[in-house]
Amino acid sequence: MSYVKHILQPGEEILVVGKIHWIIYVPGLLWLLCAAVAFGASVHFKYTHYQWPALVLAIVFLVLGLAGVLRAWWKSFTTEIAVTTTRVVHKRGFINRYTNEMNMDKVESVTVDQSILGRLLDYGTISIRGTGQGFEKLKLISHAIELRNAITSR
Repeated sequence: MSYVKHILQPGEEILVVGKIHWIIYVPGLLWLLCAAVAFGASVHFKYTHYQWPALVLAIVFLVLGLAGVLRAWWKSFTTEIAVTTTRVVHKRGFINRYTNEMNMDKVESVTVDQSILGRLLDYGTISIRGTGQGFEKLKLISHAIELRNAITSR
């Protein structure tokens, strides 16, 4: 059971579920691309003294790429963002869990920051300001405008 479903109050419903955008996988995928190029170079340099350094480099890039992709997946897997009928909920972490919740009636303003790439690929950073307290920035959120609209329409 997800954290958000577990903490729902009687009569409270989930309106929108936010997700981290797939762009967080790009650094790891770039390392994997470098690994493929280095491996291709090691095959090209077969039977020369350049083969082993290229192969070692390919293995290093492969490890970096797999670690980057796994880290991005873990971040996406352990992060939950939801807008319910009464509050905004943000949870991250697995064993060491961090949660932040804000009641809808305490929300003063919601801002969305999108770069040009963010507008093209539909992701952005959402900042929610509440009365007497702030809400941390939600970075690289997919469909940021829709999430903002769900918060401000209440």
